[in-house]
Amino acid sequence: MPLVIAMDGPSGTGKSSASKGVARALGLRYLDTGAMYRAMTWWMLRNGVPVEDAAAVAARVDDPVIESGTDPVTPTIAVDGEDVSGPIRSREVTNAVSAVSAVPEVRARMVALQREIIGDGGIVAEGRDIGTVVVPDARLKVYLTASEEVRAARRARDLAADPGASVAVVRSEQARRDRLDSTRKASPLTRADDAHEIDSTELTLDEVIEAIVRLAKELQ
Repeated sequence: MPLVIAMDGPSGTGKSSASKGVARALGLRYLDTGAMYRAMTWWMLRNGVPVEDAAAVAARVDDPVIESGTDPVTPTIAVDGEDVSGPIRSREVTNAVSAVSAVPEVRARMVALQREIIGDGGIVAEGRDIGTVVVPDARLKVYLTASEEVRAARRARDLAADPGASVAVVRSEQARRDRLDSTRKASPLTRADDAHEIDSTELTLDEVIEAIVRLAKELQ
């Protein structure tokens, strides 16, 4: 069976960088499911849909055309043919994505798209419910964690161009998002029972990648 590596965990753990690194090392495709939810959120905001109104979001869920590339070297995400890889990383989108992604109709559409892209495998898929909902039979599941302090510091560095994104502010926003993501009724953020938990707090990116690649090779 072609390998599917399910990478789950909260933001700021280095999940995206590690997933892309593992995909490159093993010659696999790469899917950032979080970018898909961000793309949906960006579209809702751009089109004036009140993101805290679940019914309003659900009514428009089928409108945007979301396309996700799977090249781990140059992953892409587009909405209605427009490259949104930059805009979806804004704090506005980050602070709204939990509300949008909690809507059951959004999750149903995204999971269907994600399963279509994953297909027969040969891919590293990262997100928050990959090993529990999207591909519960994935051969390798990894749950990546890190301390709140380290996660906030990493995210603040990513937002260095935003003067309002101090470590304290980012940590507060991050805690809110963690709470929303882990308590939502539809596909909450949680560790799969058979996932390998890796704490990246004191590990370099290369060390995280090496650990996951080692786990993958043990399956061969």
